[in-house]
Amino acid sequence: MITMHDFESTLKLETERLCLDFTNTVNWHASQNPIEELPTYQDLLAWAQKIGLIDEAGAQRLKRQAARRPQEAAAVLARAHTVREAIFRLLTATAHQETWDPADLALVNAELPASFTHLQLSAAPEACFALRWQAEPEALDRMLWPVVYSAADLLTQPELLSRVGECADDRGCGYLFLDMTKNRSRRWCDMKDCGNRAKARRHYERQKAEQ
Repeated sequence: MITMHDFESTLKLETERLCLDFTNTVNWHASQNPIEELPTYQDLLAWAQKIGLIDEAGAQRLKRQAARRPQEAAAVLARAHTVREAIFRLLTATAHQETWDPADLALVNAELPASFTHLQLSAAPEACFALRWQAEPEALDRMLWPVVYSAADLLTQPELLSRVGECADDRGCGYLFLDMTKNRSRRWCDMKDCGNRAKARRHYERQKAEQ
């Protein structure tokens, strides 16, 4: 069976799913003051290179193209931000069993044609096949194609989609993850971060109550 995960498994991801890593490029995503990690096209490009979507030579080529076509690069960045927020809202709504906004689905659907247009099968080890995106070295939006496909792939797998969780930190961490624990007990982005803070706060509150 050919799945998006065959492609994603080759990337350097924190969450195992490309679209989730992409939503996590905003710190404190669910807070009143989110912090953008991709404020420029160059930052978007650096992120894509870091996780393996684009190699160094490809990144350098796109950097030169962005310098020559700054308005187009700015438009791609705006699209990236827009579709990222739509994916984030769709997934958080699902995680909290809330009603999702049809406008967000429309935003993702608007990006799907570009993704599918450049998608193809290629040979892979063990006489199998894998999903790949055609190499178009000067396409400034090439990193968005697999991201959007990843979102569509995740949103159409009920069992996997039901495992999408959001960090329970009450300050609005907003980190999305796949809860692959047997009893679906994961609550935090990281026990060393938000989880540790929550643990320390509970300990403090117990001590205060006992005084």
